[in-house]
Amino acid sequence: MQKLDKSVAESLTRFYIVALFVIAFLTISGLFLIRKTISSLNHDGRIVNVAGRQRMLSQRLTKLAILRQDGRPTSDAMALDSLLELWNDSHQQLLNKKLLVNGETVTWKSDTLDRMFKELGPTYEILYTNFSKIVEGGDVAALEAILTYESEYLKRMDEIVFQFDQESYARLKNLERIEWILDLMTIMVLFAEGLLIFRPVVNTTRRVVRMLSESEEKLHRSNQKLHAANDELRRAQKELDEAQEEKYQLKLAEQRIRAAALIEGQEEERKRFALELHDGIGQMLTGLKLHAERLGTIPADEAQRLSRVEKLVGLIQETIQTTRQVSFNLMPSSLHDFGIGSALKVLTQQLTDSSGIPIHYEGEVERIELTKQAAIGLYRIAQEALNNAVRHAHATQAWVLLRKEEGKVILSIADNGCGFNTDQVQQAQAYGLGHNGLENMRTRTHLLNGQFEIESVAGTGSKLTIIINI
Repeated sequence: MQKLDKSVAESLTRFYIVALFVIAFLTISGLFLIRKTISSLNHDGRIVNVAGRQRMLSQRLTKLAILRQDGRPTSDAMALDSLLELWNDSHQQLLNKKLLVNGETVTWKSDTLDRMFKELGPTYEILYTNFSKIVEGGDVAALEAILTYESEYLKRMDEIVFQFDQESYARLKNLERIEWILDLMTIMVLFAEGLLIFRPVVNTTRRVVRMLSESEEKLHRSNQKLHAANDELRRAQKELDEAQEEKYQLKLAEQRIRAAALIEGQEEERKRFALELHDGIGQMLTGLKLHAERLGTIPADEAQRLSRVEKLVGLIQETIQTTRQVSFNLMPSSLHDFGIGSALKVLTQQLTDSSGIPIHYEGEVERIELTKQAAIGLYRIAQEALNNAVRHAHATQAWVLLRKEEGKVILSIADNGCGFNTDQVQQAQAYGLGHNGLENMRTRTHLLNGQFEIESVAGTGSKLTIIINI
């Protein structure tokens, strides 16, 4: 069946291609003949135009010759010599069958017209010669000769114009006959195409449509089954996605709980360690300082012993100050006593004194009511960001801004350091904000249910913004 359909299709395709080729050939041939005939008719019209103009020019020349001979003025804008030159150029072009019209050379083939132009030649020469004499100031004899031969010239030019017109009409009739022949052949080809091609195509199409209808019905039943199977797969996929999402959320919640517990344990340990430093080692160092100071008040004869005592007191004082600074960094007392604003202000002042880099604080100084976790979290983020700006970013200035607005607390830390590309972790590590540093600050922010934003471009500094709800 498939081989038979293929054979029929190939046969019909060959017939169809041949028919199309014949129709295309007849159509192109007809268009070519029509274009050629139209071009020829256009040329004929131009030739008739020029031939008619020759009659008019001869009459104008005769009129100007008479007026010049009588010495009367003329309203003709063209001089007699220029008019004569135009008349002569047009005659020579007609005689040589190369007529220049609007930049185009128009030619024609006609033995009858060639004969008629040759017969016109003697009359034209007589007229041209006597017109030339008139231009040069000729006598009455030249004018009489012009008047004698002008009628013959006009008669022959009329015959030439009529001959041009007859030949043009003959070519037009010939074109009509060719058109009729081409139209008849086209109709015959179309009739053969309908009988030998379209009729078998219609029968084949009917059979194919019937087969397609049967196949479509089978395909529709298969599609229904496939659609039902797809629905089952989508439901299963949805359930699987929901299970994966639930598992992910549980894992994320577990990580957050562990991180919160870890951070809370770190803060408690820092608080305990700070108290031990302050109440234990700090008190012992203070007592040691007092004893050293008393030792310095005991009279002595040796200046070297007094110098050593002074150095010992200075070293003990420096150790006490360092211990207090470590204790403050671990758990600043101002954070619990006066709130986050005062603690950040003290932090910027201490970092300015210890690093020599101006760190400016702007914003709230009065106590903002925050939970202990929120206050500690914001303080640790600011502490880590400023330490990174001072130690790694080579900043010459830094700014800390804390403001409260519409139930939110916004903390911004900015510097004019070297900056980094936030999309490249290696550059962030060179800045001191490696993967762990960024993740620690981001984790602290997320544990406070806040928003964490970082803006940085290499060479222009960095800016951190943390927003939490209160």
